[in-house]
Amino acid sequence: MSARLRVGLAGLGSMGRNHLRNLASRDDVELVAVADPSEAALTAATDQVPAHGYGDPLELLEEERLDALIVAAPTTLHHRIALAAIDRCIPVLVEKPLATTVAEGRELVEAADRRGVLLQAGHIERFNPAVLALGERLRGGALSRIFSIKTLRAGPFPARIRDVGVAVDLATHDVDIMCHLAGARPDRVYAETTQHIHTSHEDLVFGLLHFPRGTVGLLDVNWLTPEKQRTITVLGEEGMFRVDYLSQTLTFTRGTAELSPTYLDGYAPTFAGETVQLPVTPAEPLRRELDAFFAAVRSGGPAVIPGSDGLWAVALANLLLEAAAAHRPVAVHPPEVARA
Repeated sequence: MSARLRVGLAGLGSMGRNHLRNLASRDDVELVAVADPSEAALTAATDQVPAHGYGDPLELLEEERLDALIVAAPTTLHHRIALAAIDRCIPVLVEKPLATTVAEGRELVEAADRRGVLLQAGHIERFNPAVLALGERLRGGALSRIFSIKTLRAGPFPARIRDVGVAVDLATHDVDIMCHLAGARPDRVYAETTQHIHTSHEDLVFGLLHFPRGTVGLLDVNWLTPEKQRTITVLGEEGMFRVDYLSQTLTFTRGTAELSPTYLDGYAPTFAGETVQLPVTPAEPLRRELDAFFAAVRSGGPAVIPGSDGLWAVALANLLLEAAAAHRPVAVHPPEVARA
């Protein structure tokens, strides 16, 4: 393998342009080719970096010699592009979600396992410094028991998202983070969804996840909120951690020794805990995601976030939709993957 990895990028939408910016600034890789059906996007990209431009990512894979491929195309194209890369034994990073359906995700994981090809799921929130700091504290025993994990992921409707709804596009972030922090997979889920402004899919999901050791997960994901909000709250025996993804801050709140109320406007009783802000060193999560991917490519793996984790996230998102459609809780079973 060359000193600089030869990398291809499929997709130049919002996330693809972020990858382009990061790849152009690295001295350990060479972005040799980009693919997108938009001529304007291709021209803008190849004006920025000396890369070959292709209208079809499959043509890119046919023509270029690559050490790695990043798939940042629309979700419905992930399976076709990633499978073609795996068939050519090219390590691939597939941005979240891994695939549209469980069947497609399972095929990708099985193909990667069978051929011994590195497949990394692009769950970028795992690389947020505040989430990393929270994970370290939980693994260190900061909470002897986790009672609940509550997530909020909301913002205005992104007109670019037409192929999937908010569950597969965004809730995959939160079910992945919940499982990661809880150290387990849920055994049943329930959800309610609404469709107000999206033309063909749900744009709001309220989900409830039950974990085997009693932890309860609550997620609120929607495209209806007028401002972008990204938070996670972990409540446990000793107190409460709260992460703001956007500001990359982590706080811990402990209950006061004596529950003496204070009063808002003299009549509304409230109880204030003792809150401290914990140290977090800011960093761009995407940069860290790429660092991990390229390190795994050079070493031969394993991926920090394997394709199987991405498959689980897709499975749970689809189970939330199933539960909402059936108006009942749904049991969770592993999305079985055949091993070669």
